[in-house]
Parts: sequence; C-alpha cells; structure tokens
Amino acid sequence: MPQLSFHSPLGELTVSEENGQIVSVDWGWAPGNSPTPLLKRAKTQFDQYFDGTRIGFDLPLAPAGTPFQRKVWCALEKIPYGRTTTYGALATRLKSAPRAVGAACGANPIPIIIPCHRVFGADGKLHGYSGGEGLATKAHLMRLEGFEIQTSLPL
Repeated sequence: MPQLSFHSPLGELTVSEENGQIVSVDWGWAPGNSPTPLLKRAKTQFDQYFDGTRIGFDLPLAPAGTPFQRKVWCALEKIPYGRTTTYGALATRLKSAPRAVGAACGANPIPIIIPCHRVFGADGKLHGYSGGEGLATKAHLMRLEGFEIQTSLPL
C-alpha cells in the first residue's frame, strides 16, 4: 500500500492510499514511503489546511468500516469548517445513540479529512479524540478553524 509521511503542526502524519483512494491518516512516520500523485495531492491539501488557506479536502476516500461507521463518517463530512455538532445531535439524526456515534468517531481511519474533531459533548466541551495527543490535538484543530476553545476546558 503506497504511503506518504510528512511533518505537520500536529507532528508526523502518514497518509495511505489503496486503489486510488485515501484509506487512512495516521500519526507517526511510516517506513518505506512511496509518494503517488494522489498522496502528493493529499500532502499539498494538508499543507494548505494547516496554513489556513484550505477549508475542506477534495480527495477520494475509502474508509474501511461497518455500514454504521461509514454512515457516521459521511455525516461528519457534512459538518462545515469551523462549526461543531454534538454526539447527541448526530445520534438523533442517524437514529442511534450518542455512545455509538462516539465509538464510530473514535474508529475514524481518516481523521482531519473526515472531521471527527468537530464533534463535542452535549455540555459543549471537548470529549475524546483518538489521534495525536488526544484532546490537545482536537483543541488545536478547532483553534486552527477559528473556533474559540474555553481555557477552562481540561486538555
């Protein structure tokens, strides 16, 4: 599987491709990088996102997951840049439970591009993030998108 690792403000990231589609974004550096045109395009879009000149990604995605997880990830992609929703609101829309939505967010294989960082708890606070340094990474992404994070939040 072709992969491309690069440095970002969140640390090292690795993007993986399979059959011409992005299948994962992971924290850390993968050995044996093999940059394809798609992976180079993904890196360019990440650079633009982190520079504040891109508000969305335009890449073919193929996240592996259950039908329910893919349904949640599709809903996540509809959350606009700099906006948030709650696990409960997503659960209501998907006729599910907040914990199930949270579990699907935690299993998201393509974080940042599929913006699970835009989902908050019902109390308006940051709850859970499986990538990078957890809540600190989620807060960093939301600040990057212009969202005000309360300093009293435990990060």
